Amino acid sequence: MTLGQTISSLRERRGLSQVQLAKKLNIGTSTLGMWETDKRKPNPDALVSLANYFDVSTDYLLGNTASEKGSAPEWATEQDRKDLRKFLEDNANSMTYGGEELTDDERQQLRVAMETIFWKRHKHD
Repeated sequence: MTLGQTISSLRERRGLSQVQLAKKLNIGTSTLGMWETDKRKPNPDALVSLANYFDVSTDYLLGNTASEKGSAPEWATEQDRKDLRKFLEDNANSMTYGGEELTDDERQQLRVAMETIFWKRHKHD
């Protein structure tokens, strides 16, 4: 999922329109629309504001972790996180069920499950 798709999904899960969320974040509706369509990216301060508003990690927004809270273990290195991103890109995004595309929610649930498996098998001894 792209950053824009993630923002849109989080907004919709909260039952908010773009106008409502833009007001809450004190930004223009067109700015939010550009973010959601990936025509622009939020600056670092705006990214933190989004993460705080939705109570998720910035890593989750950026697609670096499937878990909203960013559940990388304390021992995880930057290389471990890169390995996780590659693992998820190679596996989670191409999954189908009965030949049909997964919904965004199903894809997110799959990513959470795959991330959990990845960290259990990737433990440093």
